[in-house]
Amino acid sequence: MTLDPVHVDSIADLAAYLARHVDDADHVDVAAQIWEHFLDPLYGSDGRVVLEPVDERRLRAANAEDVALATPPFETVHGLDSGTINPTTFKNGLVLDVAQAAMAAVPSDLDLHRHRSIVAATHVTDGTVPIDEPWRKRDEGYCRWRVLQVPRVNRYAEGIVHALALYLAESAHALEHAEKVSDLLVLDGPLYPVELLNWRERDAELRELAEELKPRSIVENYIRLVESFVERDVPLCGFVKNPASKRIVGTLRDGDVDFDVPWTDDAAFFTRLLERPDPNEPSNDADGSTGRGAVRGPEGRQTDHVTFTNWFVSRGGVDATVAADGDAYGIDRRLDPECYEKCFFAVYEPRTDVLYRVEAPYAFARDPEVREALTRQFVGEVAANRGPPEAVAKADELARISAREKSSLRRKFAETLETDEVKRYDEVRWGVD
Repeated sequence: MTLDPVHVDSIADLAAYLARHVDDADHVDVAAQIWEHFLDPLYGSDGRVVLEPVDERRLRAANAEDVALATPPFETVHGLDSGTINPTTFKNGLVLDVAQAAMAAVPSDLDLHRHRSIVAATHVTDGTVPIDEPWRKRDEGYCRWRVLQVPRVNRYAEGIVHALALYLAESAHALEHAEKVSDLLVLDGPLYPVELLNWRERDAELRELAEELKPRSIVENYIRLVESFVERDVPLCGFVKNPASKRIVGTLRDGDVDFDVPWTDDAAFFTRLLERPDPNEPSNDADGSTGRGAVRGPEGRQTDHVTFTNWFVSRGGVDATVAADGDAYGIDRRLDPECYEKCFFAVYEPRTDVLYRVEAPYAFARDPEVREALTRQFVGEVAANRGPPEAVAKADELARISAREKSSLRRKFAETLETDEVKRYDEVRWGVD
């Protein structure tokens, strides 16, 4: 044990000190003020609309038990996810990551579940012969794999191989099996490859890399995926389990507002907005006394209703790339440019105190019936599962590579390459990836 009782007590005193001096009693009012006055629409510092409601701006609540038991609007739902072994550097200079993508179906389709797309993205620093490989098939055609050699860079090699392996496996697998989806496809994560789009907002080396053929071709996969589903009139969505966007709070901070924006990201803002205080639950007031003020403990909220927002069109940050007035990474768009714009709504699960974000192209979100069906589907699934939809959870299970499997695969690479993995102290200390 590293902490004696006196140390634990000292930390508790520290927490009490912070509770007395950090007052979030007005945060609910700030959230309400932002909601009422700044999001219909939200303007950037250049006067451009970066966020606006698709329909009427409103906050909604649904009884968790009722919506969990309701018949879902979509008879079948497919989920898709990609998992990796994590970036690995070897002593011979090779940096690689391996990703596998899988698609799940609800109800189950075991034949579909067997299919895999596996990508090894590699970065080499010397002038070796190019090692790109086209798709090759194994397991009677159920599994296909390829090697992708990433452009040479001086920095960010590990992050680059990770992003390219992950997004190529996911997008290629989705395109390969798109025709098998008849009702709804849900990507485990954002609708578009956020990390790749972010490269254009980073330093000069990543901006230059973003113009290379390989990153652009992967982004194009997602554009073509949207087109495929729009042409077949089958909704396509992304379910973001850990939303980290800062577009709303960042835009407000950069703007001319006469109040402090206290949250670090949009998820914290929406959580504060959607959390419903329990009027029957006592809470600690800012002065430390027990009362019924706005400052509440973690259990001081109502948990019988799932709460959610209306849909918004997002055109800020990386979403500007796929906005109607964006350049879509220089990729030719075959539909009206506004069809690709990213739309989303936020849904809050109070029993676990977690906020999720559901994304869809404007081509689907602009239709009131489709929009309402998607809302009912995801709110019902979040209520029933107290978390992600079943198809997403199944895809995550199929695509996940366990810690033991990651270690085994890394050893296999090291043995085959006749080199060793570059070890880091934390791996030795903790024995974790």
